[in-house]
Amino acid sequence: MARLNVNIGALELKNPVMTASGTFGYGLEFADFVPLEEIGGIIVKGTTLHAREGNDYPRMAETAQGMLNCVGLQNKGVDYFADHIYPQLKDIQTHFIVNVSGSSPEDYAECAARIDALERVPAIELNISCPNVRQGGMAFGTTCEGAASVVKAVRARYHKTLIVKLSPNVTHIADIARACEAEGADSVSLINTLMGMAIDIEKRRPVLSIATGGLSGPAVKPVALRMVWQVAKAVNIPVVGLGGIQSATDAIEFFMAGATAIEIGTANFLDPAVTIKVRDGINEWLDRHGCDSVQDIIGAL
Repeated sequence: MARLNVNIGALELKNPVMTASGTFGYGLEFADFVPLEEIGGIIVKGTTLHAREGNDYPRMAETAQGMLNCVGLQNKGVDYFADHIYPQLKDIQTHFIVNVSGSSPEDYAECAARIDALERVPAIELNISCPNVRQGGMAFGTTCEGAASVVKAVRARYHKTLIVKLSPNVTHIADIARACEAEGADSVSLINTLMGMAIDIEKRRPVLSIATGGLSGPAVKPVALRMVWQVAKAVNIPVVGLGGIQSATDAIEFFMAGATAIEIGTANFLDPAVTIKVRDGINEWLDRHGCDSVQDIIGAL
């Protein structure tokens, strides 16, 4: 077997296949379908400083080659996670990474600081696609200044591996990535969902309760691949690629574009064991092509 271990900053993954936040719950929900300890890393659902109810229903819609969602970060808050979820996760032999969201740099930093205290959570992923309440609702991740402000605040209070998840709804994503790197990000992950919309033509109104939502699934893969390729050339920190990955072939494309690891999201809804199938497919491809390690193909485009 080829060596599949990779490093994201100080974090070593046993293999480069992770789950994307919001598509795998806390991991526990999938324990009957897939051996959790065989997944390289599990990024749990978005977590905020305080509990959030999320958006009204309907908040999911199927589209051609993908899905739209406007769930709205529904969760019970970081303290609930620490008290009730973390004890169930801490002894499972894989890395659990918490996706952190907020409405101000201070919110992000305080949430991250509370997670920093959890010994068996070795990393966080910052979701900077959240609206900045002080700037009229524009997402932090759409400007270099907004992204940098969150990363700087969190880096001051969080001391483990810091991954920043980038929004694709920008003009120059490489500039955003460099701004995050400059403020101390250990890695960037991309892409988050693209903004989209669906309309019910009989009711003459949007399908989703808040009109727009995030598009994910195979439809976004070409955009994600292009952005990963651009960012990998622009920064000196590891890039985690995601967006429409369903197979080992998809994953290998992301590695060749420069990703060190990948995340699988929407495909988990179709096949809860897809992560292990993709891992095995990567290994088979490497063996077939005489590669000793997945490192041999990272950035090989």
